[in-house]
Amino acid sequence: MANLDYAEEKIVQENVANESVPYTGAGDQVDVFGDEEQHDIRYKTLSWQLVAALMITEIVSTGMLTLPNAMAVVGIVPSLILTVFLGVFALYTAKLLIDFKHNHPEVHNMGDAGFIMFGPVGREVFSVGSLIFAIFCVGALVLSGQQALSVLSDNGLCATVLLVIFSLATFLVSLPRTLAQLSWVGLLSAAFIGICGLSGMIGAGANSVPGRVVVATVPNNFYEAFLAITGPVFAYAGHFMFFVLISEMKRPEDAMKAAWVLQGFSTTFYAVFSVVVYAYIGSTVASPALLSLPPIWAKVSFAFGLVNFLITGAIYAHTAAKLVFVRVFRGTHHMYTHTVLGWSTWVGLCFASVAVSFVLASAVPIFSYLTGITASLFASWYTYGVAGFFWLYDTFHLKGGLDALKRRRLGTSLAVATVLAGAFMCVAGTYVSIKLIADAYDAGLVGKPFTC
Repeated sequence: MANLDYAEEKIVQENVANESVPYTGAGDQVDVFGDEEQHDIRYKTLSWQLVAALMITEIVSTGMLTLPNAMAVVGIVPSLILTVFLGVFALYTAKLLIDFKHNHPEVHNMGDAGFIMFGPVGREVFSVGSLIFAIFCVGALVLSGQQALSVLSDNGLCATVLLVIFSLATFLVSLPRTLAQLSWVGLLSAAFIGICGLSGMIGAGANSVPGRVVVATVPNNFYEAFLAITGPVFAYAGHFMFFVLISEMKRPEDAMKAAWVLQGFSTTFYAVFSVVVYAYIGSTVASPALLSLPPIWAKVSFAFGLVNFLITGAIYAHTAAKLVFVRVFRGTHHMYTHTVLGWSTWVGLCFASVAVSFVLASAVPIFSYLTGITASLFASWYTYGVAGFFWLYDTFHLKGGLDALKRRRLGTSLAVATVLAGAFMCVAGTYVSIKLIADAYDAGLVGKPFTC
Protein backbone atom coordinates (compact mmCIF):
# COMPACT_ATOMS: atom_id res chain seq x y z
CA MET A 1 0.00 0.00 0.00
CA ALA A 2 2.91 2.30 0.63
CA ASN A 3 3.66 2.28 -3.12
CA LEU A 4 0.13 3.19 -4.20
CA ASP A 5 -0.80 6.75 -4.97
CA TYR A 6 -3.67 8.48 -3.24
CA ALA A 7 -6.33 7.57 -5.82
CA GLU A 8 -5.40 3.89 -5.76
CA GLU A 9 -5.45 3.88 -1.97
CA LYS A 10 -8.98 5.34 -1.93
CA ILE A 11 -10.13 2.62 -4.34
CA VAL A 12 -8.73 -0.12 -2.10
CA GLN A 13 -10.37 1.38 0.99
CA GLU A 14 -13.72 1.61 -0.77
CA ASN A 15 -13.41 -2.00 -1.94
CA VAL A 16 -12.73 -3.14 1.61
CA ALA A 17 -15.74 -1.19 2.87
CA ASN A 18 -17.91 -2.81 0.17
CA GLU A 19 -16.71 -6.33 1.01
CA SER A 20 -14.99 -6.90 -2.35
CA VAL A 21 -11.64 -7.15 -0.56
CA PRO A 22 -11.71 -9.41 2.53
CA TYR A 23 -9.69 -8.45 5.56
CA THR A 24 -6.53 -10.54 5.60
CA GLY A 25 -4.92 -9.32 8.81
CA ALA A 26 -2.21 -6.83 9.61
CA GLY A 27 -0.18 -5.34 6.85
CA ASP A 28 -2.89 -4.06 4.50
CA GLN A 29 -2.67 -0.54 6.00
CA VAL A 30 -6.47 -0.03 5.88
CA ASP A 31 -8.10 1.09 9.10
CA VAL A 32 -10.87 -1.09 10.43
CA PHE A 33 -13.77 1.25 9.59
CA GLY A 34 -12.59 2.48 6.17
CA ASP A 35 -14.26 5.41 4.42
CA GLU A 36 -17.41 6.15 6.44
CA GLU A 37 -18.97 8.79 4.20
CA GLN A 38 -21.77 6.49 3.05
CA HIS A 39 -22.09 4.45 6.24
CA ASP A 40 -25.21 4.35 8.41
CA ILE A 41 -23.14 3.75 11.55
CA ARG A 42 -20.07 5.99 11.80
CA TYR A 43 -17.42 5.12 14.32
CA LYS A 44 -14.66 7.68 13.72
CA THR A 45 -16.32 10.61 15.49
CA LEU A 46 -14.47 11.01 18.82
CA SER A 47 -12.55 14.18 19.65
CA TRP A 48 -9.37 13.90 21.68
CA GLN A 49 -11.11 15.65 24.60
CA LEU A 50 -13.79 12.96 24.76
CA VAL A 51 -11.17 10.23 24.39
CA ALA A 52 -9.36 11.74 27.38
CA ALA A 53 -12.63 11.59 29.36
CA LEU A 54 -13.12 7.93 28.40
CA MET A 55 -9.52 7.14 29.33
CA ILE A 56 -9.95 8.80 32.73
CA THR A 57 -13.24 6.97 33.26
CA GLU A 58 -11.67 3.64 32.37
CA ILE A 59 -8.47 3.96 34.39
CA VAL A 60 -9.24 6.26 37.35
CA SER A 61 -11.88 4.08 38.94
CA THR A 62 -11.74 1.52 41.74
CA GLY A 63 -7.93 1.40 41.52
CA MET A 64 -7.51 4.64 43.44
CA LEU A 65 -9.40 3.24 46.43
CA THR A 66 -6.60 0.73 47.17
CA LEU A 67 -3.77 3.28 47.18
CA PRO A 68 -4.06 4.55 50.78
CA ASN A 69 -3.90 0.98 52.04
CA ALA A 70 -0.77 0.36 49.94
CA MET A 71 0.73 3.46 51.51
CA ALA A 72 -0.02 2.06 54.98
CA VAL A 73 1.83 -1.16 54.15
CA VAL A 74 5.04 0.25 52.64
CA GLY A 75 5.06 3.83 53.97
CA ILE A 76 4.29 7.21 52.49
CA VAL A 77 7.66 7.84 50.79
CA PRO A 78 8.13 4.67 48.70
CA SER A 79 4.44 4.56 47.82
CA LEU A 80 4.39 8.17 46.64
CA ILE A 81 7.60 7.74 44.64
CA LEU A 82 6.21 4.60 43.02
CA THR A 83 2.88 6.26 42.19
CA VAL A 84 4.57 9.18 40.42
CA PHE A 85 7.14 6.97 38.67
CA LEU A 86 4.50 4.58 37.37
CA GLY A 87 2.45 7.52 36.09
CA VAL A 88 5.42 8.78 34.08
CA PHE A 89 6.19 5.23 32.93
CA ALA A 90 2.59 4.76 31.78
CA LEU A 91 2.82 8.00 29.78
CA TYR A 92 5.97 6.69 28.07
CA THR A 93 4.35 3.36 27.19
CA ALA A 94 1.25 5.20 25.95
CA LYS A 95 3.50 7.16 23.58
CA LEU A 96 5.00 3.93 22.22
CA LEU A 97 1.54 2.42 21.78
CA ILE A 98 0.20 5.49 19.98
CA ASP A 99 3.22 5.63 17.67
CA PHE A 100 2.64 1.97 16.79
CA LYS A 101 -1.00 2.74 15.97
CA HIS A 102 0.06 5.61 13.69
CA ASN A 103 2.52 3.33 11.89
CA HIS A 104 -0.11 0.59 11.52
CA PRO A 105 -3.55 2.18 11.04
CA GLU A 106 -5.13 -1.24 10.49
CA VAL A 107 -4.59 -2.09 14.18
CA HIS A 108 -7.88 -1.98 16.06
CA ASN A 109 -6.95 -3.94 19.20
CA MET A 110 -4.13 -5.82 20.86
CA GLY A 111 -4.90 -8.90 18.78
CA ASP A 112 -4.10 -7.00 15.57
CA ALA A 113 -0.85 -5.77 17.11
CA GLY A 114 0.00 -9.32 18.14
CA PHE A 115 -0.57 -10.50 14.56
CA ILE A 116 1.84 -7.90 13.19
CA MET A 117 4.63 -8.83 15.57
CA PHE A 118 4.13 -12.55 16.20
CA GLY A 119 1.81 -13.86 13.49
CA PRO A 120 -1.44 -15.88 13.96
CA VAL A 121 -0.35 -17.24 17.35
CA GLY A 122 0.34 -13.73 18.61
CA ARG A 123 -3.07 -12.57 17.43
CA GLU A 124 -4.87 -15.34 19.33
CA VAL A 125 -2.84 -14.89 22.53
CA PHE A 126 -3.27 -11.12 22.58
CA SER A 127 -6.96 -11.32 21.61
CA VAL A 128 -7.87 -13.90 24.23
CA GLY A 129 -5.88 -12.03 26.87
CA SER A 130 -7.69 -8.78 26.05
CA LEU A 131 -11.07 -10.48 26.23
CA ILE A 132 -10.34 -12.20 29.54
CA PHE A 133 -9.01 -9.01 31.07
CA ALA A 134 -12.04 -6.99 29.93
CA ILE A 135 -14.46 -9.59 31.33
CA PHE A 136 -12.69 -9.66 34.69
CA CYS A 137 -12.73 -5.86 34.80
CA VAL A 138 -16.50 -5.93 34.28
CA GLY A 139 -16.81 -8.46 37.09
CA ALA A 140 -14.69 -6.34 39.44
CA LEU A 141 -16.79 -3.27 38.70
CA VAL A 142 -20.17 -4.97 39.17
CA LEU A 143 -18.86 -6.22 42.51
CA SER A 144 -17.83 -2.65 43.40
CA GLY A 145 -21.28 -1.48 42.36
CA GLN A 146 -22.93 -4.13 44.52
CA GLN A 147 -20.74 -3.08 47.45
CA ALA A 148 -21.68 0.57 46.93
CA LEU A 149 -25.38 -0.28 46.79
CA SER A 150 -25.04 -2.34 49.98
CA VAL A 151 -23.48 0.62 51.78
CA LEU A 152 -26.12 3.03 50.48
CA SER A 153 -28.98 0.69 51.46
CA ASP A 154 -27.47 -0.30 54.84
CA ASN A 155 -27.45 -3.88 53.55
CA GLY A 156 -31.21 -3.67 53.16
CA LEU A 157 -31.32 -5.98 50.15
CA CYS A 158 -29.80 -9.35 49.35
CA ALA A 159 -26.32 -9.07 47.85
CA THR A 160 -27.34 -11.23 44.89
CA VAL A 161 -30.31 -8.98 44.13
CA LEU A 162 -28.09 -5.91 44.19
CA LEU A 163 -25.59 -7.65 41.92
CA VAL A 164 -28.37 -8.52 39.45
CA ILE A 165 -29.66 -4.92 39.47
CA PHE A 166 -26.23 -3.44 38.87
CA SER A 167 -25.34 -6.01 36.20
CA LEU A 168 -28.56 -5.30 34.31
CA ALA A 169 -27.87 -1.56 34.41
CA THR A 170 -24.31 -2.19 33.17
CA PHE A 171 -25.65 -4.22 30.24
CA LEU A 172 -28.12 -1.51 29.21
CA VAL A 173 -25.49 1.24 29.30
CA SER A 174 -23.07 -0.86 27.21
CA LEU A 175 -25.47 -1.22 24.25
CA PRO A 176 -24.60 1.80 22.03
CA ARG A 177 -22.62 0.63 19.01
CA THR A 178 -20.04 3.44 19.01
CA LEU A 179 -17.85 4.87 21.74
CA ALA A 180 -18.96 8.38 20.77
CA GLN A 181 -22.42 7.46 22.08
CA LEU A 182 -20.80 6.56 25.41
CA SER A 183 -18.40 9.50 25.50
CA TRP A 184 -20.77 11.99 27.14
CA VAL A 185 -21.64 9.61 29.97
CA GLY A 186 -17.89 8.98 30.13
CA LEU A 187 -17.38 12.69 30.70
CA LEU A 188 -19.97 12.54 33.49
CA SER A 189 -18.25 9.49 34.95
CA ALA A 190 -14.85 11.19 34.97
CA ALA A 191 -16.36 14.13 36.86
CA PHE A 192 -18.09 11.85 39.37
CA ILE A 193 -14.99 9.81 40.19
CA GLY A 194 -13.23 13.11 40.89
CA ILE A 195 -16.05 14.16 43.22
CA CYS A 196 -15.97 10.72 44.84
CA GLY A 197 -12.27 11.13 45.64
CA LEU A 198 -12.77 14.70 46.83
CA SER A 199 -15.61 13.74 49.18
CA GLY A 200 -13.50 10.85 50.47
CA MET A 201 -10.64 13.23 51.29
CA ILE A 202 -13.00 15.69 52.98
CA GLY A 203 -14.59 12.88 54.97
CA ALA A 204 -11.18 11.61 56.09
CA GLY A 205 -10.05 15.12 57.05
CA ALA A 206 -13.22 15.87 58.98
CA ASN A 207 -13.05 12.58 60.86
CA SER A 208 -9.35 11.94 61.43
CA VAL A 209 -8.46 8.89 63.54
CA PRO A 210 -7.07 9.85 66.98
CA GLY A 211 -3.63 8.39 67.65
CA ARG A 212 -3.26 7.30 64.04
CA VAL A 213 0.11 5.93 62.88
CA VAL A 214 1.63 7.64 59.83
CA VAL A 215 5.17 6.65 58.88
CA ALA A 216 7.58 7.47 56.06
CA THR A 217 8.71 3.89 55.42
CA VAL A 218 7.71 0.45 56.67
CA PRO A 219 10.17 -2.49 56.55
CA ASN A 220 8.60 -5.50 54.85
CA ASN A 221 9.59 -8.70 53.11
CA PHE A 222 9.28 -8.96 49.33
CA TYR A 223 5.89 -10.67 49.40
CA GLU A 224 4.21 -8.07 51.62
CA ALA A 225 5.85 -5.13 49.82
CA PHE A 226 5.02 -6.29 46.30
CA LEU A 227 1.49 -7.26 47.32
CA ALA A 228 0.98 -3.68 48.48
CA ILE A 229 2.49 -2.07 45.40
CA THR A 230 0.30 -4.05 43.03
CA GLY A 231 -2.25 -1.34 43.84
CA PRO A 232 -0.19 1.50 42.29
CA VAL A 233 1.06 -0.81 39.51
CA PHE A 234 -2.39 -1.76 38.30
CA ALA A 235 -4.11 1.54 39.10
CA TYR A 236 -2.76 2.67 35.72
CA ALA A 237 -3.91 -0.47 33.88
CA GLY A 238 -6.08 0.10 30.83
CA HIS A 239 -3.77 0.63 27.88
CA PHE A 240 -5.26 -2.43 26.16
CA MET A 241 -8.25 -0.22 25.26
CA PHE A 242 -6.19 2.57 23.68
CA PHE A 243 -6.12 1.00 20.20
CA VAL A 244 -9.92 0.65 20.30
CA LEU A 245 -10.35 4.26 21.41
CA ILE A 246 -7.92 5.71 18.88
CA SER A 247 -9.59 3.75 16.07
CA GLU A 248 -12.79 5.74 16.71
CA MET A 249 -11.13 9.18 16.74
CA LYS A 250 -11.78 11.81 14.08
CA ARG A 251 -8.10 12.76 14.25
CA PRO A 252 -5.97 9.86 15.52
CA GLU A 253 -2.93 12.12 15.39
CA ASP A 254 -4.34 13.93 18.44
CA ALA A 255 -4.29 10.79 20.59
CA MET A 256 -1.18 11.86 22.52
CA LYS A 257 -3.04 14.94 23.77
CA ALA A 258 -5.58 12.64 25.41
CA ALA A 259 -2.77 10.55 26.92
CA TRP A 260 -1.16 13.67 28.44
CA VAL A 261 -4.48 14.69 30.03
CA LEU A 262 -5.05 11.17 31.34
CA GLN A 263 -1.65 10.69 32.91
CA GLY A 264 -1.41 14.24 34.23
CA PHE A 265 -4.78 13.93 35.95
CA SER A 266 -4.42 10.34 37.18
CA THR A 267 -0.90 10.75 38.58
CA THR A 268 -1.76 13.96 40.43
CA PHE A 269 -5.10 12.63 41.64
CA TYR A 270 -3.65 9.32 42.86
CA ALA A 271 -0.82 11.05 44.73
CA VAL A 272 -3.04 13.61 46.45
CA PHE A 273 -5.83 11.16 47.30
CA SER A 274 -3.56 8.50 48.79
CA VAL A 275 -1.52 10.98 50.84
CA VAL A 276 -4.53 12.86 52.24
CA VAL A 277 -6.56 9.77 53.17
CA TYR A 278 -3.56 7.98 54.68
CA ALA A 279 -2.47 11.08 56.60
CA TYR A 280 -5.87 11.42 58.31
CA ILE A 281 -6.73 7.73 58.82
CA GLY A 282 -3.30 6.21 59.26
CA SER A 283 -2.21 2.59 59.21
CA THR A 284 -5.73 1.25 59.83
CA VAL A 285 -7.04 2.48 56.48
CA ALA A 286 -9.05 -0.20 54.70
CA SER A 287 -9.09 -1.30 51.08
CA PRO A 288 -11.22 0.14 49.53
CA ALA A 289 -10.44 3.27 51.50
CA LEU A 290 -14.04 4.53 51.59
CA LEU A 291 -14.90 1.76 54.05
CA SER A 292 -12.72 3.56 56.63
CA LEU A 293 -14.95 6.63 56.57
CA PRO A 294 -17.90 7.25 58.92
CA PRO A 295 -21.16 5.85 57.47
CA ILE A 296 -22.52 9.17 56.20
CA TRP A 297 -19.28 10.05 54.40
CA ALA A 298 -18.94 6.52 53.04
CA LYS A 299 -22.46 6.80 51.59
CA VAL A 300 -21.79 10.19 50.02
CA SER A 301 -18.55 8.97 48.45
CA PHE A 302 -20.00 5.68 47.26
CA ALA A 303 -23.00 7.50 45.77
CA PHE A 304 -20.69 9.47 43.50
CA GLY A 305 -18.44 6.49 42.86
CA LEU A 306 -21.44 4.37 41.89
CA VAL A 307 -21.87 6.37 38.68
CA ASN A 308 -18.27 5.71 37.71
CA PHE A 309 -18.49 2.00 38.55
CA LEU A 310 -21.56 1.68 36.32
CA ILE A 311 -20.22 3.57 33.33
CA THR A 312 -16.73 2.08 33.53
CA GLY A 313 -18.17 -1.42 33.74
CA ALA A 314 -20.33 -0.65 30.70
CA ILE A 315 -17.31 0.61 28.74
CA TYR A 316 -15.38 -2.58 29.53
CA ALA A 317 -18.39 -4.71 28.53
CA HIS A 318 -18.74 -2.64 25.33
CA THR A 319 -15.06 -3.21 24.59
CA ALA A 320 -15.26 -6.97 25.21
CA ALA A 321 -18.24 -7.17 22.84
CA LYS A 322 -16.51 -5.02 20.19
CA LEU A 323 -13.36 -7.19 20.26
CA VAL A 324 -15.45 -10.15 19.14
CA PHE A 325 -17.82 -8.17 16.90
CA VAL A 326 -15.00 -6.61 14.87
CA ARG A 327 -13.24 -9.97 14.61
CA VAL A 328 -16.40 -11.59 13.18
CA PHE A 329 -17.73 -8.81 10.93
CA ARG A 330 -14.64 -6.86 9.92
CA GLY A 331 -14.84 -5.95 6.23
CA THR A 332 -18.60 -6.67 5.99
CA HIS A 333 -21.61 -4.34 5.78
CA HIS A 334 -22.81 -5.58 9.18
CA MET A 335 -20.15 -3.34 10.72
CA TYR A 336 -21.67 -0.10 9.48
CA THR A 337 -25.27 -0.90 8.44
CA HIS A 338 -28.34 -1.48 10.61
CA THR A 339 -28.84 -5.18 9.89
CA VAL A 340 -30.78 -7.70 11.96
CA LEU A 341 -27.74 -9.98 12.16
CA GLY A 342 -25.45 -7.13 13.14
CA TRP A 343 -27.67 -5.78 15.89
CA SER A 344 -28.73 -9.16 17.28
CA THR A 345 -25.08 -10.24 17.43
CA TRP A 346 -24.07 -6.98 19.09
CA VAL A 347 -26.78 -7.17 21.77
CA GLY A 348 -25.96 -10.83 22.36
CA LEU A 349 -22.26 -10.07 22.80
CA CYS A 350 -22.94 -7.22 25.25
CA PHE A 351 -25.26 -9.47 27.23
CA ALA A 352 -22.74 -12.31 27.22
CA SER A 353 -19.96 -9.99 28.43
CA VAL A 354 -21.99 -8.92 31.45
CA ALA A 355 -23.54 -12.34 32.06
CA VAL A 356 -20.17 -14.13 32.19
CA SER A 357 -18.86 -11.41 34.50
CA PHE A 358 -21.92 -11.77 36.75
CA VAL A 359 -21.51 -15.55 36.99
CA LEU A 360 -17.82 -15.24 37.82
CA ALA A 361 -18.36 -12.49 40.40
CA SER A 362 -21.30 -14.19 42.12
CA ALA A 363 -20.38 -17.87 41.93
CA VAL A 364 -16.59 -17.97 42.31
CA PRO A 365 -15.55 -17.40 45.96
CA ILE A 366 -12.00 -16.40 44.99
CA PHE A 367 -13.03 -14.07 42.15
CA SER A 368 -11.40 -10.99 43.72
CA TYR A 369 -8.14 -12.93 44.03
CA LEU A 370 -8.40 -14.17 40.45
CA THR A 371 -8.76 -10.56 39.35
CA GLY A 372 -5.30 -9.93 40.81
CA ILE A 373 -3.88 -12.85 38.85
CA THR A 374 -5.57 -11.63 35.66
CA ALA A 375 -4.13 -8.15 36.15
CA SER A 376 -0.69 -9.61 36.72
CA LEU A 377 -0.83 -11.82 33.63
CA PHE A 378 -2.26 -9.28 31.21
CA ALA A 379 -2.24 -5.69 32.52
CA SER A 380 1.48 -5.91 33.26
CA TRP A 381 2.07 -6.54 29.56
CA TYR A 382 -0.64 -4.41 27.96
CA THR A 383 0.10 -1.34 30.10
CA TYR A 384 3.88 -1.70 30.31
CA GLY A 385 5.88 -4.56 28.78
CA VAL A 386 4.42 -4.97 25.30
CA ALA A 387 5.07 -1.30 24.47
CA GLY A 388 8.78 -2.12 24.39
CA PHE A 389 8.09 -4.73 21.71
CA PHE A 390 6.19 -2.12 19.70
CA TRP A 391 9.22 0.19 19.62
CA LEU A 392 11.69 -2.60 18.85
CA TYR A 393 9.54 -4.00 16.05
CA ASP A 394 8.93 -0.69 14.29
CA THR A 395 12.52 0.46 14.66
CA PHE A 396 13.79 -2.81 13.19
CA HIS A 397 11.29 -3.06 10.34
CA LEU A 398 10.74 0.61 9.48
CA LYS A 399 14.02 2.31 10.38
CA GLY A 400 16.76 -0.01 9.10
CA GLY A 401 17.05 -3.33 10.94
CA LEU A 402 19.77 -4.08 13.47
CA ASP A 403 21.76 -1.00 12.46
CA ALA A 404 18.81 1.19 13.48
CA LEU A 405 18.60 -0.53 16.87
CA LYS A 406 22.33 -0.03 17.39
CA ARG A 407 22.20 3.63 16.40
CA ARG A 408 19.31 4.32 18.76
CA ARG A 409 20.99 2.97 21.87
CA LEU A 410 18.95 4.95 24.37
CA GLY A 411 15.64 4.04 22.76
CA THR A 412 16.66 0.41 22.45
CA SER A 413 17.79 0.27 26.07
CA LEU A 414 14.52 1.84 27.29
CA ALA A 415 12.46 -0.52 25.16
CA VAL A 416 14.30 -3.59 26.44
CA ALA A 417 13.98 -2.32 30.03
CA THR A 418 10.23 -1.84 29.43
CA VAL A 419 9.87 -5.45 28.27
CA LEU A 420 11.82 -6.69 31.31
CA ALA A 421 9.74 -4.52 33.65
CA GLY A 422 6.55 -6.00 32.23
CA ALA A 423 7.95 -9.51 32.65
CA PHE A 424 8.91 -8.80 36.26
CA MET A 425 5.47 -7.38 37.10
CA CYS A 426 3.84 -10.38 35.48
CA VAL A 427 5.89 -13.03 37.29
CA ALA A 428 6.07 -11.31 40.68
CA GLY A 429 2.41 -10.24 40.58
CA THR A 430 1.24 -13.73 39.70
CA TYR A 431 3.38 -15.22 42.47
CA VAL A 432 2.06 -12.95 45.21
CA SER A 433 -1.53 -13.33 43.98
CA ILE A 434 -1.33 -17.13 44.11
CA LYS A 435 0.34 -17.00 47.52
CA LEU A 436 -2.39 -14.65 48.71
CA ILE A 437 -5.04 -17.19 47.69
CA ALA A 438 -3.19 -19.96 49.54
CA ASP A 439 -2.85 -17.80 52.67
CA ALA A 440 -6.52 -16.86 52.49
CA TYR A 441 -7.55 -20.51 52.30
CA ASP A 442 -5.31 -21.39 55.23
CA ALA A 443 -6.81 -18.56 57.28
CA GLY A 444 -10.38 -19.47 56.29
CA LEU A 445 -10.91 -16.06 54.71
CA VAL A 446 -12.16 -17.24 51.31
CA GLY A 447 -15.82 -16.38 51.06
CA LYS A 448 -18.73 -18.33 49.65
CA PRO A 449 -20.82 -17.54 46.59
CA PHE A 450 -23.51 -14.89 47.16
CA THR A 451 -26.67 -16.16 48.82
CA CYS A 452 -29.72 -14.39 50.24
